[in-house]
Amino acid sequence: MTSASPPTAPTAPARPRVPLAPVLSVASFGNAGAARPRSVLDAGQARLVTSGRIALALALRELGVAAGDGVLLPAYHSLSMVPPVLWRGATPQFYRVDGAARADLADIGALCDADPRIKALVATHYFGFPQDLPALRALCDARGIALVEDCAHAFFGEFAGRPPGAWGDYAIASSMKFFPMYEGGCLVSARHALDAVQLHSAGPGFEAKVALATLEHSFAYGRLAPLRAVLAPLMGAKDWLWRRIKARRIEAGRPADAALAPGSSDSDASFDPRWLDKRSSWFARWLLARVSGARIVALRRRHYLRLQQALGALPGCRPLHATLPDGVCPWLFPLWFDDAADADAAFARVRRAGLPVVRFAETLWPGVDAARCPGSVRLSRQVLAFPCHQELDAAELDWMTARLAEVLPEVQPPEVLPA
Repeated sequence: MTSASPPTAPTAPARPRVPLAPVLSVASFGNAGAARPRSVLDAGQARLVTSGRIALALALRELGVAAGDGVLLPAYHSLSMVPPVLWRGATPQFYRVDGAARADLADIGALCDADPRIKALVATHYFGFPQDLPALRALCDARGIALVEDCAHAFFGEFAGRPPGAWGDYAIASSMKFFPMYEGGCLVSARHALDAVQLHSAGPGFEAKVALATLEHSFAYGRLAPLRAVLAPLMGAKDWLWRRIKARRIEAGRPADAALAPGSSDSDASFDPRWLDKRSSWFARWLLARVSGARIVALRRRHYLRLQQALGALPGCRPLHATLPDGVCPWLFPLWFDDAADADAAFARVRRAGLPVVRFAETLWPGVDAARCPGSVRLSRQVLAFPCHQELDAAELDWMTARLAEVLPEVQPPEVLPA
């Protein structure tokens, strides 16, 4: 008589790799017949460059910002925002934001009073949610300073009846935060001609690097499998290709170690002025024209609301914004933790679980501390942000929301002592 085999435990589903940023897929081109939603490109004349920080440097140059001038930057900021100001020889001055990342108009006014050489104000639409643009425009007009809209988090949208970027003297944006591409940004102006901003290609090495890196990133997350099989020999030979490109640079008397793509494509905060006259790659511009904007907006809003439903009732944390207004196309889903230590613990647990997460402005520029702006310090410590982009597939979104609800730490209520 044979003994029965013990029941086999069900195999746990493989943990998916969830992309933090959009990756190219066949679905990227879906819904192409739908009307394209309004974007920063509708705000005025545009120049397509390689990153938002390059666009900021060009905006400051066009404004005539020079040595001795002051530029007002938000105290809650990406480190990449500061080097373009220093490149112009100007002094960055950091204005306060509150706990909801809203610009402090009174503090901006006080900084202008203290320094008559303030030349421009940069206003950031954090996570896709707009600042009070009519008030900022009125303040800048009254003070005689320029307004630069930082739309790096807000490529699509409609604010007070206008597309993002339409209120500023200039606007900058980061298309690679919204489109599945390796590089891309834009400089836009509703008020000034951009004829002086002349751009040209960074060369065949750059063009090849962008196309291959975009596809390689897509393949790493299981997209475009048939194309991956076709291109396998080329992807395998790319190291040889880079060596050939560098050898040709040496033959032409150019430095062989110059980067084939800007540092922004690899998420560092560096600023290299050699990219100021380089236009965005052909492949990125091709994607910008053909990837469905309607799909980007619809799915980002849908995914944001899904995360809000899954995480909004957890104790000890809440969505940074109580609602998702019409006209907002979010970059990420920001979750506010009531206690900085809980946010630190949550960040560690999320990373260990293999979940994608961003701590925007985790490191602030030296001198930006709680004395200068308590709101920015709290935001940098107490906000974790999660992807809601359009290229999350159903299985990835289901797994991510379920795992986040499991691993985010619950904050215990304070102990009630007996009377």
